[in-house]
Amino acid sequence: MLLSVKNLATHFHAGPGKIARAVDGISFELDQGKTLALVGESGCGKTTLGESILQLVPDARGEVFFNDQNIMNLKGETLKRFRKHMQIVFQDPFGSLQPRMTIERIVGEGLEVHQPMLSPDERTKKIAQVLEEVGLRESIMERYPHEFSGGQRQRIAIARALILEPEFLVLDEPTSALDVSVQAQVLNLLKELQARHQLTYLFISHNLSVVRYMADTIAIMYLGKIVEQAPVDDLFKNPRHPYTKSLLESVPTLETRKPFKPL
Repeated sequence: MLLSVKNLATHFHAGPGKIARAVDGISFELDQGKTLALVGESGCGKTTLGESILQLVPDARGEVFFNDQNIMNLKGETLKRFRKHMQIVFQDPFGSLQPRMTIERIVGEGLEVHQPMLSPDERTKKIAQVLEEVGLRESIMERYPHEFSGGQRQRIAIARALILEPEFLVLDEPTSALDVSVQAQVLNLLKELQARHQLTYLFISHNLSVVRYMADTIAIMYLGKIVEQAPVDDLFKNPRHPYTKSLLESVPTLETRKPFKPL
């Protein structure tokens, strides 16, 4: 087992005497090479849960075991060094890339922290390799984010996450800002990368068709809690919680849709 989350909670002050329970005592386990999809409406706490696991939220409490190590105990430089094992791809490919940095600097930024011993030639070679792996050419390295489409920018963001060779990725609605045809391409890429590198995904989404294609297990999140979790086929065939049933009923053509096919 790669990841074990136990009683994770993230509460925020929401005014005098008020507490917002964004993540409210969540537990789950995730095996290496598998995908857990986290599904729920906007504002239910999905993104906060992903960021809490990565310790990007200072108010998170609970236990997160990664390869049997409780990473909630890591601080400072120890946490900084550990981050190479766990990366995130954000929802917005337009806002998550620094517009004044070249693609080479964006993708290679993590190498400056985690592999500073690389020579300039070694660094350039590593960046070129990961760009090629996500379907982009080495020749784009001196260009800037505004020169690319949304799908290309998301490939750049994926390359930035991959270059440190992480085992675990939080994918926070990685295709929701893209056109449907481009979504299919990026989803197929993520599946290929997972198979090639035995990557483990926490895939955050509200799109049930995407989730059915990507996930091994689905966790339904409602008001900061996971109200139902099951293997993907079981959940679609036999939803148990009323909220899960309402989500499935809100997509009337769900059973007739075909999964994304490689282009």
